Amino acid sequence: MVTPFTDDGSVDWGSCRSLAAHLLRNGSHGLVVAGTTGESPTLTDDEVIRLVREVRDEVGEGTTLICGTGTNDTHHTVELTSAVADAGADAALVVTPYYSKPNMAGLHAHYGAVSDAGLPIVLYNIPSRVVVNISPDELAELAQIDNVVAVKQANNDEVVVVDGLTLLAGNDDVFLRALEVGGTGGILVASHVAGPEMRALFDAFDADDADRAATIDESLQPIFDALAVTVNPIPVKAAVAMLGLCGPAMRLPMVPPDADQARTIRAALETHGILQGAAS
Repeated sequence: MVTPFTDDGSVDWGSCRSLAAHLLRNGSHGLVVAGTTGESPTLTDDEVIRLVREVRDEVGEGTTLICGTGTNDTHHTVELTSAVADAGADAALVVTPYYSKPNMAGLHAHYGAVSDAGLPIVLYNIPSRVVVNISPDELAELAQIDNVVAVKQANNDEVVVVDGLTLLAGNDDVFLRALEVGGTGGILVASHVAGPEMRALFDAFDADDADRAATIDESLQPIFDALAVTVNPIPVKAAVAMLGLCGPAMRLPMVPPDADQARTIRAALETHGILQGAAS
């Protein structure tokens, strides 16, 4: 989930709550807050904890709520994971420590320490942002750690099921592929704007209607492409703002899209019929 901000850069708590409710009404099974899409590097720990509390209060106890707590400081990650557990999170999304570039022994020690914080852990493998890639064999090793239960796989070359881990697609364009190889879903950006169709894709696949799932997936590719016109979360924050779900403000170093990028995003939403009055 994107994190809505006001024009002065503070968190727009009312929009956080309304956006969370919107996502659930439009197909999402659960929510992830304070992830990369939520501009987590710019959120303070107090803001992350309050975000969990606000969203949990809005959506109730029956909705899976995952919070991004991963940093490149193990002690900090452990403390934040423990705090969001107390605030109402059901699981933590923990990215591979960035910049520090730990070896496998370091990764094992890192995730082992975080697992002691008491929440189920979703590993987040995204080498395009953090340099380190966790191979399938290494994921299988980390799966032996208590509380490490799933992986958000954002390396499109390694979308495979690993023993001991639930597979979640980390990129929109491999959502269907992840399901086809035995994954159970995805943590996906485009659900902000095309949630009903993405849920329909999931439901069709779940009902063994592979042809319908493939048709929906193909129809969504222009949306997926538009939301990748520049670095995430710039396009999705702009798209959500175009739909009137929150304001367009971002915290530096993230900035709004330039004019050409904004036109690309708007055109995709209009062509797909997502914006009111658009072509079908």
